[in-house]
Amino acid sequence: MNDHNIIELFFARDEAAIQHTEEAYGHRLFATANHILENHQDAEESVSDTYLRAWETIPPQRPRYFFAYLAKICRNFALKRLEWNNAAKRKAQVVSITQELELCIPDGTRDMDSLELGQILDAFLRTLSPDNRIVFLRRYWFGDSIGEIASRYQLSESAVLMRLNRTRTKLRTHLEQEGIIV
Repeated sequence: MNDHNIIELFFARDEAAIQHTEEAYGHRLFATANHILENHQDAEESVSDTYLRAWETIPPQRPRYFFAYLAKICRNFALKRLEWNNAAKRKAQVVSITQELELCIPDGTRDMDSLELGQILDAFLRTLSPDNRIVFLRRYWFGDSIGEIASRYQLSESAVLMRLNRTRTKLRTHLEQEGIIV
């Protein structure tokens, strides 16, 4: 069943929408959550919460890109769960990824809402080659390790690190051109 038909089931308030969503995207959503949480039960809970949130928000929302909509919800649930699980301690990989991006993310001195920043980041991502965009998103959206990215795309780890470094530099330049203090 395609995304349009599944969304129509949500609008019809047909519970089969959840089943079809799980069949189409359950594995990918679980992989996203489990990659962040590294805990099977917590990942399953994040995916279940994602289905519930989708049920609550569709309608009125009509996502243009259904999987991206679901993945964003699932990722947010997983990150909240990770924060809760590690209240006082920090997961090393999340800290590492955050530190990598610290040099090219806004410092909060400019008034900006998340929608505006999202639009700027979307525009930046469109300037990247498909290969660099995928590597960047695998690292900073999905939280993949350098080794996992290298293995998945048959690159050396040093090639992945170089791509990420150059992309972060380009992002910083792009944000500064947009008037965002970094």
